[in-house]
Amino acid sequence: MAKSLEKMSHQELEKLRTDVDAALMAAKKRDKKEARKAAEAAAAEYGFTLAELMGGSGGKSSGKGGVAKYANPENPSQTWTGKGRQPKWYKDAMAAGTDPATLEV
Repeated sequence: MAKSLEKMSHQELEKLRTDVDAALMAAKKRDKKEARKAAEAAAAEYGFTLAELMGGSGGKSSGKGGVAKYANPENPSQTWTGKGRQPKWYKDAMAAGTDPATLEV
């Protein structure tokens, strides 16, 4: 039978807290994994991937997440969502007088 908390020493209580914190982290990780699995299954039921529904893109974006709106014509793997700081290749293209519409994905 477990000791009552009132009868435990502070060292025992600290150890118990450490054990509980570790168990909580493990449970959260496990629950998150199960939630992702359930969300992926629900998306697949409608013919989508979870990334498609969450706005993920296949290419490299600005790092902010979201779907790429512009791509570097010299290196199409470099993309930008149109939000946040403009990448150097986009700034350079604008300075050269490029129409932004020509860089759209």
